[in-house]
Amino acid sequence: MRSWCLATAFVVSLLILPQTVLAQALKLDFPVEKYTLKNGLTVILHEDHSVPMISYHTWYRVGSRDEAPGVTGAAHMLEHMMFKGAKKYTGKDFDKILHENGIMNNAFTNYDYTGYYENLPSSKLELIMDVEVDRMRDLAINQADLTSELQVVGEERRWRIDNNPPGLLRELMMSTLFQVSNYRWPVIGYMDDIQAYTSEKLRSFYDRFYVPNNAVLVIAGDFKTAEIKKMIDKYYGKLEAKPLEEKKFVKEPLPTKAQRKEQKWDVQNSSFLLGYPTVAAGHPDSFALDLAASLIGSGTSSRLHKKLVYQMQSATSAAAYSMNLASEGAFLAIVSMKPGFGTKSAEKQVENELNRLRTQVVSAEELQKAKNIVMKSYVDGLTTISGKAEALALNEILLGDYTKLFSDLEKYNAVTAKDIQAVAKKYFNPKTQIITVLQPKK
Repeated sequence: MRSWCLATAFVVSLLILPQTVLAQALKLDFPVEKYTLKNGLTVILHEDHSVPMISYHTWYRVGSRDEAPGVTGAAHMLEHMMFKGAKKYTGKDFDKILHENGIMNNAFTNYDYTGYYENLPSSKLELIMDVEVDRMRDLAINQADLTSELQVVGEERRWRIDNNPPGLLRELMMSTLFQVSNYRWPVIGYMDDIQAYTSEKLRSFYDRFYVPNNAVLVIAGDFKTAEIKKMIDKYYGKLEAKPLEEKKFVKEPLPTKAQRKEQKWDVQNSSFLLGYPTVAAGHPDSFALDLAASLIGSGTSSRLHKKLVYQMQSATSAAAYSMNLASEGAFLAIVSMKPGFGTKSAEKQVENELNRLRTQVVSAEELQKAKNIVMKSYVDGLTTISGKAEALALNEILLGDYTKLFSDLEKYNAVTAKDIQAVAKKYFNPKTQIITVLQPKK
């Protein structure tokens, strides 16, 4: 569909739409062209003249999963150094040039990928292309900048994890859920590894992964496709491909018994994560698992929130989500208790709700509500040029095919109540359950 506002209205009104109209409404589509340069760079273009803006995304197939013990956090640290300048656009000029030209930029690191993006006036396209090619090929990584940035990232770790109960819980859960997989360490890395980074270590990481044949370039917005392809060839065509190492990741075996880990910390209240291993991104079961998470833990009207926050009044928040990575996955429920309340009763309530999904078929009304929430959120993410560019990049990087995004709404809509029950029976197994708990020291 070309009108995303109309698509959103359709999703919100799913309950009253005839099936024939609904089927047509869920067929998402917008013009996209994909091709590959001789050096292996994947290029995805979406021409859209609705506003004189462009969203420019450069994603690399490298994340914390590509690290090793002793060098955790390398991908995230390199993300920081990518803003410190390169050969042509030095550290002093980088931010200044972008700000003076009305260009907004940022980046993020994940377990499976690292992404950089700029939102810019369409007249500044060639400038940003020159900047991105410069740092893809000739990043500076000097020791003085790194020494300063080590303190910044160290403080970020304290803020996101060490002094953040949900962050601590997540780190404890990931290290318990994944004991042999490379997903077991945090994306930001451990503090000892962070402080031990040198320019030589990061240079080696950069040389291995920051090459055109390991990247996806997505450009969406106000441009003419024929003209931009010439520009891309002019700037990116001169970069050379490099041999990529074969990635051999160990698959995490299923747990054979339930696990529970508790940690005491300087916090005012208890909290816990309860989870189960599930499936990777793109797996057919992932759609039913997303809807199951919405049923029990999405928003204030969800089962867990109503039970623990409203009725029992023992928790301040309760939520659930399905996490799907490139080759692993987990279903997680997180609950934060009120001060003075323990977690055992709330843990039992979460288990009860998951067991209800296993033993009882959800009503048509409740299932439709979950679909409305998930599908509306999906469509809302595509209402902007930047949102479309991000969705294209994510599907290409994570699933190897950007066109997957066009069929997701249909797959969510096709999930039945029996499908929800089937995935609950398949994955919410007491023998594979993992609970991590954060308790106050006193």
